[in-house]
Amino acid sequence: MSKDTTKIDKAWRQLFDKYGIIERVAIEGSFRISSTQINEFHEARLMAKFDQSAQLPEIFRTNKLSILPITRGDYLIGPFITHKKITYTDIKPESVEIPALETIDAKNLYSEASALFFAYNSGIINHVLGSDKVSFTVNGRMGSGNFSFSIENSQNSQTSSTIEVKNSQVEIDAGFESPNAFVVCEAKNQAPEEILIRQLYYPYRLWSNKISKPVIPVFLAFSNDIFHVFIFDFKDSQNYNSITLKDYKKYTFADEDISLQDIIDLWNKTTIIEEPSITFPQADSFHRVLDLLSILHEEDLTQSEVTLKYEFVSRQTDYYITACEYLGLVRRFSVTNDETRYSLTSEARKIMSLPHKQKHLALMRKILERSVFYKAFDLFVRNHKLPDKSAICEIMENTNFKIPISGSTIPRRASTVIGWLKWMIGISVAE
Repeated sequence: MSKDTTKIDKAWRQLFDKYGIIERVAIEGSFRISSTQINEFHEARLMAKFDQSAQLPEIFRTNKLSILPITRGDYLIGPFITHKKITYTDIKPESVEIPALETIDAKNLYSEASALFFAYNSGIINHVLGSDKVSFTVNGRMGSGNFSFSIENSQNSQTSSTIEVKNSQVEIDAGFESPNAFVVCEAKNQAPEEILIRQLYYPYRLWSNKISKPVIPVFLAFSNDIFHVFIFDFKDSQNYNSITLKDYKKYTFADEDISLQDIIDLWNKTTIIEEPSITFPQADSFHRVLDLLSILHEEDLTQSEVTLKYEFVSRQTDYYITACEYLGLVRRFSVTNDETRYSLTSEARKIMSLPHKQKHLALMRKILERSVFYKAFDLFVRNHKLPDKSAICEIMENTNFKIPISGSTIPRRASTVIGWLKWMIGISVAE
C-alpha cells in the first residue's frame, strides 16, 4: 500500500473517531463535514475524490459509506450508492479519419485533453450527436447552481436520501453543442470499470437548469487506440441513480489491421530471452497494462500518484507496475523522502510513439520474448485454441524463474498468461 493511500486511510479513521461519524450516520442518516475539518488531518482535495469505489478508504468500504460535495467547502458522508459499473461490449469499432491537422498527433493521445480534441476534430462527437454542426463550447470548473436529488441507500435498498446541493464546484471535461442538443462529457485516458455518477449528474443538472436544449451525459474512455463512448440518460432528473445507458459506440483511427498471421509470423521470428529478476506478473488484463503505460507516457509518477490517476486500489497498481517491469517497459528510481518514482524505459517510450500496428506488434514481441508466453502461444498455434490453465501451469512448473513461484501462486499467475494471450488474439482480425 502506498504512503499516500495509507495517509488518507489513517486520516479518515481519525476523522471518524473525532466526530463519531459512524454513530452520527446511524442516527441522522448522514454527516456533513467541511474541508476545514478534513484539512486538519490531510488535504481535502485528495481526501474526497474517489473516481472508483475501490479507492474509497477502508472505513468507508467496511461501513458501505460514500462522500459527495454539497457546497464549495462542504461534503456529505452517508450510505450512498455513488458509482455505476460499466461494460465494454465486444462490437467492431467504426473507423474515423485522422484529422489533417499538424497540431493533432494520433500517435500521442496519452492525455485526456488530447483524446478529447481528437474525438472532436475527427468527427466522433458529430457522429454521437447526429449533426454536422457541433461546437466545442464549455470546459473547466464552474459552480453547480442549486438543486436537490434523491440517492439510493447502500445499506438498505428500500430507502433513499434527499441531498441539497448549493453551488458546489463542478468540473466539466468538455461540453459540445449542436442545434438540437448539448453534450456534457467526462473523459478518461483509460478504460475504468465504473464511473462516478456525480461527474455526469452534477453537470447534467447545472446545464439542464440553464438551457432549453436536451442535455446528454456522455462518458468517453480512450484506451488501446479505441474510443469507447457511453451515451447515458437520467430517466428521472431528480434521481441520481436513474442513470441509464442509451447507447454504446466504439471508434478507432487505426490505419492498419493486425491479422492472426502477423502475430504468428512475429512469434516465429522471436527469440526467447533470459527471465528477469522480477516476479512473474499477476495482472490479468493487458488492456490495463496499456493504460498504465499511457499514463506514464505523460509523466513520471510515484505509486500513490499512479494509483490516483490509474483509478485502482494500491495493491492492484503494484501488480501492474510489476508486470510492466517484467516486460522491461517501466523502471523505478528513488527520489526525495524515500519515495519511489516510475518512468517508461527508453524502449517503451519509442514503442508507445509508434503507429497502431507497429506499436501493438512491438508490445506482443515483448510478451513473446518471455519463455512461458512463447511456449503457451506455441500450444495455441499447434492446437488452434487457447491452452487451458493446467497446460500453462505445467509450462510454468518447468520454467527456471529467477524469483521462484510455486504452489497456489502458479494457477493465479497462469491466469495472466491466458489474459494476455486473449488480448493478442482478440486484437487480430479475421483474414
